[in-house]
Amino acid sequence: MYRGSRRHVLDWTGSPSFLSELARVLEPAPVEFPAGTIFMPCGENAPEEARLEHFGPRLRPGPAAWREIADWWLCHKSGANTPNWDIAVGCEIEGRPGLVLVEAKANWPELGVAGKAIAADASERSRENHERIGAAIEEARRGWCALDPRVSISRDSHYQLANRLAFTWKLASLGIPVVMLYLGFTGDDGISDAGAPFVDDADWQGAFRGYSADVVPRDLFERRLVICSTPCWLLSHSRPVLGLSPRRTPRSGPGK
Repeated sequence: MYRGSRRHVLDWTGSPSFLSELARVLEPAPVEFPAGTIFMPCGENAPEEARLEHFGPRLRPGPAAWREIADWWLCHKSGANTPNWDIAVGCEIEGRPGLVLVEAKANWPELGVAGKAIAADASERSRENHERIGAAIEEARRGWCALDPRVSISRDSHYQLANRLAFTWKLASLGIPVVMLYLGFTGDDGISDAGAPFVDDADWQGAFRGYSADVVPRDLFERRLVICSTPCWLLSHSRPVLGLSPRRTPRSGPGK
């Protein structure tokens, strides 16, 4: 039983109007979805989230960028993952093949500030991956700082936001236009047992500003950015839920 943002992602991506509604949510970014657009997940019947090293080749089989992204993030890929995306969609941005990547939230606790943890008894391979991830995020931080020196992403704080910004930068640096959307689902009173839901857009924007203020300046959002001659966008928008999360029962989890 899905609850919280996971529930709302699947409800929305399973709707026949998903792409047209997404295009409106993404404004002012100039995104177009051509016929045959591929996206993940696709509702409850196909709920798997996207990892770019697998999803990317379905969009553009040729470029080596997808393999390079995995190598950039991980030393050892067996048993390890690059980040999963709540929604990933192929698209065209300014006439070029690109990506929309979405991180979705439904209540305040989903905006976690923790860094990436590593167990005290972690294997050498895990430790090497941990160091590689830290180095990748630091490389991306330096890249973002060319646009605004206040960017302060790190593996050790706000890890989810840091890895989203790191991948956005890396894709653009490889010539792939990207829109990265932080999406607040509003009005899910069913998830209130796990934490206060976002009431409306103003509530979501206030929550996201508070969460991200020490990591990425608001000035970088809602406008066209250019990284290595490639356009990209950072957006923070919201939309009402299509249905409420089921109330928690003793056997159900807390949400996302």
